[in-house]
Amino acid sequence: MFFNIKVDEIIRMLHSDEKNGLTGEEAKKRLEMYGKNVLAEEKRHTFFEIFLTQFQDFLILVLLVASAVSFFIGQASDAIMILFVVTLNALIASFQEYRADNELEALKELSVNEAKVYRDGRIIKVPFPEIVVGDIVFAESGDLIAADGRIIECSNLQVDESSLTGESVSVDKDSALIEDKDVPLADRKNMVYSSGIVTYGKCTYIVTASGMDSEIGKVAKMLSTEEETLTPLAEKTNEIGKVLSIGCLVICALIFVLGFMHGNKALDMFMTSISLAVAAIPEGLPTVITIVLSIGITRLSKKGAIVRKMHAVETLGSANVICSDKTGTLTMNKMSVEKVYITNRLINKDEFSNNKSIAYKMLVNIAYDCNDSNINYDENGKEVRIGDTTEVALIELAKRSGITRDKKERFTELPFDSSRKMMSSVYKEEGKYIIYTKGASDVLLEKCSHYVCESKIKKLGEMDKIGFYNQVNELSSKAYRVLAYAYKVVDNIPGEDEIENDLIFVGLTAMIDPPREEVLDSINECKKAGIKTVMITGDHKLTAEAIAKDLGILSEGEECITGLELEKLTDEDLADRIGNISVYARVSPKDKVRIVKAFQNTNNVVAMSGDGVNDAPALKRADIGCAMGITGTDVAKNASDMILCDDNFSTIVMAVKEGRKVFRNIKKAMHFLISCNIGEIMTLFLATLLNFPMPLLPIHLLWVNLVTDSLPALALGVDENNIDVMTQKPAKKSENIFTFGFSVRVLFEGLLIGAVTLVGFWYGCTYYSLSEGRTFAFLILCLSQLFHTFNVRAMKESIFDDSPLKNKTLIIANIVSAMLAIFVVLIPVLRNIFVLTPLGTSKWDFVLTLSLVPLVSSEIVKLAKGLFIKDNSLLTQVKKSA
Repeated sequence: MFFNIKVDEIIRMLHSDEKNGLTGEEAKKRLEMYGKNVLAEEKRHTFFEIFLTQFQDFLILVLLVASAVSFFIGQASDAIMILFVVTLNALIASFQEYRADNELEALKELSVNEAKVYRDGRIIKVPFPEIVVGDIVFAESGDLIAADGRIIECSNLQVDESSLTGESVSVDKDSALIEDKDVPLADRKNMVYSSGIVTYGKCTYIVTASGMDSEIGKVAKMLSTEEETLTPLAEKTNEIGKVLSIGCLVICALIFVLGFMHGNKALDMFMTSISLAVAAIPEGLPTVITIVLSIGITRLSKKGAIVRKMHAVETLGSANVICSDKTGTLTMNKMSVEKVYITNRLINKDEFSNNKSIAYKMLVNIAYDCNDSNINYDENGKEVRIGDTTEVALIELAKRSGITRDKKERFTELPFDSSRKMMSSVYKEEGKYIIYTKGASDVLLEKCSHYVCESKIKKLGEMDKIGFYNQVNELSSKAYRVLAYAYKVVDNIPGEDEIENDLIFVGLTAMIDPPREEVLDSINECKKAGIKTVMITGDHKLTAEAIAKDLGILSEGEECITGLELEKLTDEDLADRIGNISVYARVSPKDKVRIVKAFQNTNNVVAMSGDGVNDAPALKRADIGCAMGITGTDVAKNASDMILCDDNFSTIVMAVKEGRKVFRNIKKAMHFLISCNIGEIMTLFLATLLNFPMPLLPIHLLWVNLVTDSLPALALGVDENNIDVMTQKPAKKSENIFTFGFSVRVLFEGLLIGAVTLVGFWYGCTYYSLSEGRTFAFLILCLSQLFHTFNVRAMKESIFDDSPLKNKTLIIANIVSAMLAIFVVLIPVLRNIFVLTPLGTSKWDFVLTLSLVPLVSSEIVKLAKGLFIKDNSLLTQVKKSA
């Protein structure tokens, strides 16, 4: 509200004094009353707290219940094994999250910076946290704004507010009263805001809000109210846990009833039901998911992406919308001269270094010397940019054009003024005075009487002006920021009113915050992968549209709307139009959150990238928030799930690719483990139905689930057979992991494994003994599941289409698991614990033959399906040609 109240009224309202400021005693009282000028810190979770959160997963809770039941009925060894696996899983996940937790204290720079403040009638330096409402603060070029404030007076003031508003260039400020009450934050020219940087000029302002009451504080409050969403994998894992639990209860009850009807004892049937429960639950699944995600995190960290939350890896793989901030994410967050106009000729940036024309050299010299900025290098050779981003861009232009000299010694100057919209520097050379002037084209052209044409100077006529203005309008329509340049040589320095008259026009520069070079390819890759890229920015609509079109974000027929237009849309209207809007300009932090929510409410998985304070609430709300590691503010990093060390949009696309690999591999592991568990269920269920003895004991099932299956499942989790992941559309958020096709395939494979296991058990019991029957069943179950891994890895293709030998980890895991199962039978101590019996050579041949049946059967089905599809395709072509 302070932007439309007169300064003297504000000073009176806040009980301050324009000349003397607050007294030290009053400042101390206000500090005690209102608190320090810092943001509320988010409580950091301890390792133990993170550890406890791992037990919220539904599948983990099911395992804990199974462990408790096993312990209750006297199966202590089973209970201990399940608890060991669950605890190991929780420890691995907790360690990864704790290690990757790079939370930083929000805006901790405030504790080390100092502001120049009027206290007791004199200027003193006060640490930022001790700034209070009512303080009179002085700031000049290079200073950080300590708190929100109303400008009392200023001179040529420009402030970089990109971290708060998203505006890519410094904003001209003044102290004039704003009459309109409905003014966006970015257009409040008489206000300065905490986190802003003075890039030019100086000012005195009165603090109107500090700490959590500042605009940044409001953003921080939004962060605390935004709920984190459950990741797609977490939802699907919970879904699997519920399906397995319900299915398990139904089958256990059915088996108990059937067994009781067959005349079996109630206690025996209860034990059988518990065994079936152990068989139904894939105890190794949570650990496999955790380790696969952990491996994904390690891979991403090596490629420049630090994942703070483990499930963020797979969430990226499910993302079908990337909402990206423009400034600093899609663009370089620094102005760059892209074109120079001289003598009726437009020069592109790739021609700058080779241009030798007199007019071009003159323009570059004016841009270089009529300039208060510079580019230096620190002791490590790192580039340090000093001054306004527009002027720094002109220094870069000069360096690209071959200027290596120091700036000339300035005789005098007329600084930039927002009312004049020009800046002039005067130099003395060989007894004459050279005046260099740059400024807004519409103002400077009216001050010119001549212009440079090739190597000649010609009189500037009205038609010439019209031609120059047409060029200005054409460049401005493409969102370029256009500056004009002129000079004159005089014998004596005229008065200030005459210095900028009767100038010689030289040319124009067109600059813009350019897109990152690699972003265009990344956006095209996103399109192929079925991912919509959306630009969200605080910049003007024209600028946003131009950049979006250059990058391929805004296609023909798609919309670009402003924050004010967005406010007028109801949630229903936004939901209807959200798919067609690709650019949002001039938006506020709450607008960004609303956009993210709108996408989520229309069944999308949203990744949000950004670097500024203004991006933080949306980063937290999004399914996956990606903060920039170099230019990103601490607030943005705090709110994110992943930090991009290189600030590269392409790293997001790389992370999406890695996430898709992880998700596909986890799905392979799920496919393998669940189909194997169905095989175990079918073995026990059919045995009960046929009134057979128990083919497998609980310890056999735990061994298969925790030892035999876990290593191959992990090997599938690191499989590299995922070349085509970025050519397929991501699965819909609402899509059930148990699709019809997936469910049929898993059931079919489980039935095959269960059938061959039961056949082996029947054969052993019929021709040998119950002990040998169980030994057959145990070995066939183990080995058939290991052969089944090759079938799962190939998914839809034959195992011969992509050699299994490419995944050496899987080969080794299968060999180790097979050897461990064989050792259980061969080593007497283990054999006695598992109640098994040794087998002769011919019996091993029988075990191996039956174990291969599920793999061979699946290959035959794939072959038949492939031939059917091929025949249908051929038939369709014949019909079309006919």
